[in-house]
Amino acid sequence: MNSETKDESRLALVIHGGAGTIRREEMSLARETAYKDGLQEALGRGWEILKGGGAALDAVEEAVRVMEDNPLFNAGRGSVFTHDGKHEMDAAIMSGEGLRAGAVTAVSLIKNPVTFARRLMEKTPQVLVCGRGAEEIARELGCEFAPPEYFHDAFRYEQLLEARREQEVRLDHSPGKTLGTVGAVACDARGHLAAATSTGGMTNKRFGRVGDTAIIGAGTYADDRTCAVSCTGYGEFFIRAVAAYDVACLMKYKGLSLQDACEMVVNVTLREMGGDGGLIAVDGMGHIALPFNCEGMYRAWITQGQTARVAIYRD
Repeated sequence: MNSETKDESRLALVIHGGAGTIRREEMSLARETAYKDGLQEALGRGWEILKGGGAALDAVEEAVRVMEDNPLFNAGRGSVFTHDGKHEMDAAIMSGEGLRAGAVTAVSLIKNPVTFARRLMEKTPQVLVCGRGAEEIARELGCEFAPPEYFHDAFRYEQLLEARREQEVRLDHSPGKTLGTVGAVACDARGHLAAATSTGGMTNKRFGRVGDTAIIGAGTYADDRTCAVSCTGYGEFFIRAVAAYDVACLMKYKGLSLQDACEMVVNVTLREMGGDGGLIAVDGMGHIALPFNCEGMYRAWITQGQTARVAIYRD
């Protein structure tokens, strides 16, 4: 069990910006540098909060907000277009203290869906809300909205036009087949855990599909007694596997370590189902895990006493 005694040795923050088929030959040096800079900025902003004695919940929200504001990532401002040329965003946040959670799905024009999810968690009895009704709640909670042009990115729009021409619905949002989601997990000095995840969904989506991001236990989960998890990948498989919660269950009921539990879910359960992707996780001692079963995952991490790391490819 965690203690309220502060212990900076367990500080840890991990973030991701999507996983999938990410190949060096398909990525320009300038774009690779931009992705790494974006990850570094998000990690740095979250780490400042943890190092300053702040809560894990604040750190993961801030890290995800930074990525939502960056058009390189398929969340918030960089969200992909639906078939109708609009945006539908999902987000979730969960505190390992008391298993509190908030999640939103199929919302439009909300600048930072992760902040809406947190306000939903803290200011209402609801856990998951969707669509226009959710947007009305967001207004009542004082969330910031942005005009449609804020979300209009030329690169994303060209992806939509290409997907329309080929009559495909696509999960990829960058060079290669990348499964676009952003997320963060953290452990603070008190041993409290938190996870947050946000996504812009699928390019050329038509039929109201909801992925794993906003489903607590599938794409996002946190419990101070075990771990905090944020997933990225082909959402249908993560939903069927209840992937994020399964990591916690393997730790709680089978006594697996964080690393072993994560490896079991990503490289056994999901792989056997045919599910591509990965996840990031942290436990109450500040141990971290970042497994993925595809060619790459945009990721960055830092723990107390260690230098921040940023990576994209498997090596």
